[in-house]
Amino acid sequence: MLPRVLQCHKHHWFGSKSTTTNNSRLLLLNSTRCYSSLRPPFQTAVSSASTFPPALPLPRLAAQHNSYTSNTGNLSRVTSSKMATATKIYLSSVTDPGIYSSRAREDTARTVNEILQEDLDTHHVFFNDQHFHNHIPHQLLSIYALGAAPEDIKACYERNKTYQRPALPANQDVIQSMHDVAKFQECFGKEEHYPNYLAFFQHEIDAKGVGEVLGEYVFAGDERAESMMCRMFGGLIHPLIQLGFGIEFNQPAIVAQGLAQTAVHDDWLGRAFFLPAEKMAGGIGKSGQKSTLQLINEMRADKALVQSVQWSDSNKIMDGVLHRAPEQMLKYASQFTVSEDQVEERLADMINTVVYYTSAAQRPTREMRLDFFFIHCVNSSVFFSKIINLPFLNQRSKLRMLEWKGRIDLLMYTSRGTPDLLLDEVANYPIKEDWSQIFARSIAHPGDDGHLAKLARALAHGQKVCQAYESKNPEMPIKGDMWLRIGNIAVDSTVEEGDRPMWVRSTGFDEAWEPQGRAHM
Repeated sequence: MLPRVLQCHKHHWFGSKSTTTNNSRLLLLNSTRCYSSLRPPFQTAVSSASTFPPALPLPRLAAQHNSYTSNTGNLSRVTSSKMATATKIYLSSVTDPGIYSSRAREDTARTVNEILQEDLDTHHVFFNDQHFHNHIPHQLLSIYALGAAPEDIKACYERNKTYQRPALPANQDVIQSMHDVAKFQECFGKEEHYPNYLAFFQHEIDAKGVGEVLGEYVFAGDERAESMMCRMFGGLIHPLIQLGFGIEFNQPAIVAQGLAQTAVHDDWLGRAFFLPAEKMAGGIGKSGQKSTLQLINEMRADKALVQSVQWSDSNKIMDGVLHRAPEQMLKYASQFTVSEDQVEERLADMINTVVYYTSAAQRPTREMRLDFFFIHCVNSSVFFSKIINLPFLNQRSKLRMLEWKGRIDLLMYTSRGTPDLLLDEVANYPIKEDWSQIFARSIAHPGDDGHLAKLARALAHGQKVCQAYESKNPEMPIKGDMWLRIGNIAVDSTVEEGDRPMWVRSTGFDEAWEPQGRAHM
């Protein structure tokens, strides 16, 4: 039996392969370059006193902490010792509170710096040979942003470091060879090359900066970048989440981790789904004619699509949806498009709908539960408020990122059995705690490895993003105090009770709601 904190990991990823590892430590390169401190419009500091905490923009501190560099046009820190680099974690509650934060503390930031540095230096990206991901950076950054104390950070780390695998050694010859595009691509999808990719990207970020490296290796549009883009949305979007945390909290070392993690994932989902959907859509940036909610409702009425997934499918995406109903899935996914003048609205639309189907996929005769696969779509949504405002990212790439996110949300909904959505179950759920109490319970949960904390923060952030569109778009299903109700559902439904797992998996299937219901990916 796995420890309780590992129970959420007992599923298969997107067809990843097992490899053998050893217990050597990762060889890191030294770093001298700093990272752009980019402040998005949605970055907020949150009071925890009220039911709906007011979010006020943080003061801009560019004049005190940053200066422009000529090579990329990005903001770059120039303080000599207190700065984040490609090999050094440095977080400050003043400049790096996160897109959504609630009383982030400077003493906690110092503790996070020490522990995430240790994690970077000593732990592998996967904690077993089934490619289950190391979530330590996700959890610690999330609870830091939610107001955790240093002792909370230490407790979470002590609980979750016990099952991590040691970092692997890097091979300097392989690292040097990666400057050759063909050699770089030969290492794709191979776990043993994670330390080589990590050291390579650390060196590249040192030399060029985060913006230029992302542009070259993810958004350039050549064969290598296209494969990286595809891989970034694999592995239950964990590479995207890792990269998102690095971007959000201004940590180039975590960006390097995200890129290295991307490189060792498979790209089959991109080849089978994202690229064909993009082609069917007629390219990138077409004006979206249907909301995500409209597409979800049409998908629920499509019998072939609904029946395309079976409980027994080993991989419900590969062996289910994209095996039995690929054209139907592509038809709907290709209709999620975003033009330049729709970015903010489509972001809110995407967040609202994914929170809707995550919260409303319930069974009237059962206790409220949330689906483990669905929450990844919610948790990853928080980063897009920053991604769409990155000054170094061109508009085409921003539109593409948002389109791919909307499409994975549609695919994930269908792959879990296209569950019925019972909004009344959400609307009638009692509000017993405000956001500050929800955050506190998420931080203190003894069995969480970060998924609950990420969810609580993403929900509070989603409320802020969507609030401005409630009157403009009355069809948005999640509005008003429903956000707080869902926050209460999140913490109430994950209370430890015996051997019951925190989450339901593949909520559209009856079997998932049984005590031992453990769905495959």
